[in-house]
Amino acid sequence: MNGRGNYERDLKGAGCMNFVAAVERVSMKLALQRGCISFEIVYAYLYYYFSLLLKYAYVCKLRILFSIFIILPVVLYECETWSLTLREEHRLRVFENRVLRRVFGPKRDEVTGEWRKLHNEELSDLYSLPNILRVVKSRRMRWAGHVAHMGEGRVVHRVLVGRPEGKRPLRRPRRRWEDNIKMDLMEVGGGCEDWMELVQDRVRWRALVSTVMNVRVPKVR
Repeated sequence: MNGRGNYERDLKGAGCMNFVAAVERVSMKLALQRGCISFEIVYAYLYYYFSLLLKYAYVCKLRILFSIFIILPVVLYECETWSLTLREEHRLRVFENRVLRRVFGPKRDEVTGEWRKLHNEELSDLYSLPNILRVVKSRRMRWAGHVAHMGEGRVVHRVLVGRPEGKRPLRRPRRRWEDNIKMDLMEVGGGCEDWMELVQDRVRWRALVSTVMNVRVPKVR
């Protein structure tokens, strides 16, 4: 029907509580404009069509809440102590995009009319929250602040920041947890300073933690 987009905006603006009244109002407009179509037929069509829209939006919201409160806490358990390589970060982004594709479902192509998977850029636009890497880096930096104030006598401080004695194997050294902290600071412009001294300024460190959460990173191709 012509002008269906305008009627969709009227119904979405009416809210779920006035859904039936909004459908009746729009159905009456269409029935008056097209005298050959009865009010009952238009009402039945619109009620079915827009109830599906509201149901889809409700299901998407439930799926997003499920991924936030059920999936992410399991996946990110103790992520504050992770030492991630670039390959592992890429795998986390791929996993998150796979979950988001299950949440939002496919999209009908406007040109071919066929259903297709959502692109990574489209997923980023639909999912307005920080991605999984932003959450990991923000939690890791927040935990680094706690570790720095623990003192060298604590076991956690010695494990994460201490330097072991002896010789290491003859190969490229693995990326340490402290190296990840330095790389995270470089993303927000604080990599030139010693992070152990930077942590002593609690206000500035909290600002850096918040900045890391919202930094834009290159999208996974």
